[in-house]
Amino acid sequence: MANKFNTKNYDYLIVGAGPFGMTFAYEAAKRGKKSLVVEKRSFIGGNTHTHVENGITVHDFGAHIFHTDNKMVWDYVRQFAEFNGFQNQVVANYNGKLFNLPFNMNTFYQMWGTKTPAEAKAKIEEQKAEALKELGDRQPRNLEEQAISLIGTDIYQALIKGYTEKQWGRKATELPAFIIKRLPVRFIYDNNYFNHRYQGIPVGGYTQIFENMVERSNGLIDVLTDTDFFDHKDEFLAEFPRVLYTGMIDQFFDYKHGELEYRSLRFESETIDSDNYQGNAVINYTDADTPFTRQMEWKHFDGLADEGKTIITREYPQDWDRTKEAYYPVNNEKNTELYKQYVKEARENAPEVMFGGRLGKYRYFDMDQVFNDALNTVREEFGIDDDFNFAHDDVK
Repeated sequence: MANKFNTKNYDYLIVGAGPFGMTFAYEAAKRGKKSLVVEKRSFIGGNTHTHVENGITVHDFGAHIFHTDNKMVWDYVRQFAEFNGFQNQVVANYNGKLFNLPFNMNTFYQMWGTKTPAEAKAKIEEQKAEALKELGDRQPRNLEEQAISLIGTDIYQALIKGYTEKQWGRKATELPAFIIKRLPVRFIYDNNYFNHRYQGIPVGGYTQIFENMVERSNGLIDVLTDTDFFDHKDEFLAEFPRVLYTGMIDQFFDYKHGELEYRSLRFESETIDSDNYQGNAVINYTDADTPFTRQMEWKHFDGLADEGKTIITREYPQDWDRTKEAYYPVNNEKNTELYKQYVKEARENAPEVMFGGRLGKYRYFDMDQVFNDALNTVREEFGIDDDFNFAHDDVK
């Protein structure tokens, strides 16, 4: 591996420059440890990467809204960027009809014309009763039966079925019931998609968070982009006594127990001569015929943009294969059992390697959970009980 870095000068190799890896590198630097971060893409920040175009902050890999009830994590990320007060208020488009999400009194009025919580509850209970009558004494066997037993047929058909089948790439009757354990239902007129105390988006985008981590490390974080770990895997593992790996855990072990399943995404962006194209930050397309799941108009996320231009991005879920990026795991029973084999493999044959993030731990994490889990890994690695210092000073 020819590069400008002498690997002997580092305490850690970190594979992946996403939130998990960069947070660990920053906290290691605060403790005097030096890290080499290798990233196969040409940029840092992972799937939270953003860029500014026509004065508009564009999220390159889908909408990322930070939302949490964890005050420690909220304070932590705000060390590195100023956050606005954006709240996601999603609109669903079902065959040209518009509904507010998540399910709330506005949704029920749009669906049925109900005006009071009592009327909405009665309508839902009526539809649930019909579904439960068909089920009889048995439990729901698939996602469709589970969803209808929770919310009834109208909302399921219009707002769940098509979107879910596009997202997962299979029929709802082929998806396990446990995917929908419950559905958020609010009997108030409240379109705030996330029911969390702290919400927002960094003014100017997420990439600055990770750039600031590098800058404040006082030279204890080096990043090598456009570098695929697997092109130099044996050399890296021979030279580094401690590794944090945030890629796909099955790929790390050359898929020896079989491939885990992932879902991938494809994005199409378009710049339009308009001040306001769709009137909302996110519109979900919940019918089966529209090939994309949602369309984002980025200027509505922060309200900062040049006049006369807007940028939209459409998000297309797709099957994953080894030529595509893996975006999230398919956590069904089959994959859970396979993942356990890789956890055992890691424990027995790669004790020097820590695995983190969505792909390394094969678990769906929201952004706040990624930061929190990275900080927990720091605690475990350094044997500390730290509340983490939120001062904006450079690392000493």
